[in-house]
Amino acid sequence: MPTLSELLRYFLYLGALGFGGPVALVGYMQRDLVERRKWFTLEEYRKSLALSQLAPGPLAAQLAICLGYIHSRVWGATLVGLAFILPSYVMTVAISMLYVRYGGLSWMQAAFLGVGAAVIAIITRAAYRLARLTMSRDRLLWGIFLVMGVVTAWTESEIATLFVLCGVLALLVQAPPAWVRRLLGARAALWTAAPLPLLLIQGLREPASLGTLGTILGFFAKAGAFVFGSGLAIVPFLYGGVVQEHGWLDDKQFLDAVAVAMITPGPVVITVAFIGYLVAGQAGALLAAVGVFLPVYLFVVIPFPWFDRVSGNPQVKAFVGGVTAAAAGAIAGACVVLARRAIVDLSTLLIGLVALGLVWRFKIPEPLLIAGAAAVGLLLFWTRGVSAA
Repeated sequence: MPTLSELLRYFLYLGALGFGGPVALVGYMQRDLVERRKWFTLEEYRKSLALSQLAPGPLAAQLAICLGYIHSRVWGATLVGLAFILPSYVMTVAISMLYVRYGGLSWMQAAFLGVGAAVIAIITRAAYRLARLTMSRDRLLWGIFLVMGVVTAWTESEIATLFVLCGVLALLVQAPPAWVRRLLGARAALWTAAPLPLLLIQGLREPASLGTLGTILGFFAKAGAFVFGSGLAIVPFLYGGVVQEHGWLDDKQFLDAVAVAMITPGPVVITVAFIGYLVAGQAGALLAAVGVFLPVYLFVVIPFPWFDRVSGNPQVKAFVGGVTAAAAGAIAGACVVLARRAIVDLSTLLIGLVALGLVWRFKIPEPLLIAGAAAVGLLLFWTRGVSAA
């Protein structure tokens, strides 16, 4: 087990250089903390991932806070959460200030052409490693994985109730409670051995008023408390409130906010700081970030002691296994959803394929790969600009 300072240094690094959004960040934590450094056991990781999926809020931040809680309880959860979020928050606010000062982010969107394609490659590799590690050769869990992957790719959303249902399915099949065995009698064995398909069927502005700041805090707290899934799942909710309900941003500004979140490292949901800054400056950015992440923190530190005590129960372990498989499937489906948005032409397709080959064959550091892809995107932007001129 590492010291708390070692763990904090890791999450500062991940928050400062961890590109790729929630899917990739979850994969990095599994690779770095479980496989390579062995700071956490696979069981601890699976338990943390399951709780993160069951609770509302951005997945990567929840998982980081859970691991911090395992290490040093409330103090560890608090410091790890701050270490993970702070670097991307500072970068996002700095970019927000440049955005307001210079009136746009065309150069950033150009860099994102390359970054987005490279990120898909990184996410694909991370999703594969996560699935292989968490499910081994369990046919039921692989079936859950495939179904959740297809559902996520098809609906372009992560449906919270399906995670619970997948956990219940795994519980009933792999560790049915005594009352279920009594109810089913001899048919329980037949159900457990049934074919897998049968089981699956079943801008810088004037200082904002206190009223506006209160509205910002309340809106983003609601987003953190009631939106399930990865940080990407919060984007439709934000659009409905920020653009359609409150009219704080127009469509272009909102897309720029999402671009900022994707091109900066750390949790994707940090886009709320960009939005908050455009609405109400530094105070708006801070309150938006606090609003989103405070519910996430509370949903970890309050239920985790209970969740930890019952995690050794066979039924709970089966349920956690089903939820983890569902999470891995949703992550794989998210790869498809993101690829539809990131691979927009032949150049981005080539960048993505080259990045996938590099990340699969060689141990190239992700920040270096991201920087190279961003440079290619900027080069393409400059070349097209010169050609148009």
